[in-house]
Amino acid sequence: MPHEAPETEIIATWKVSCDGGEGALGHPRVWLVIPQNKGYVECGYCDKRYLHETSVGTG
Repeated sequence: MPHEAPETEIIATWKVSCDGGEGALGHPRVWLVIPQNKGYVECGYCDKRYLHETSVGTG
């Protein structure tokens, strides 16, 4: 059973950085690339999901 991401952000780029936000409470900055066949990527630290705008409403 898939789990729900704690936070989802719809973005227009295929590459995004994630640092967990919250300043010192975040995590090291990582760069994530969204696979075009999947349409989203999740951060391995905070599980935030980045959804490409072309994938909205497709799954």
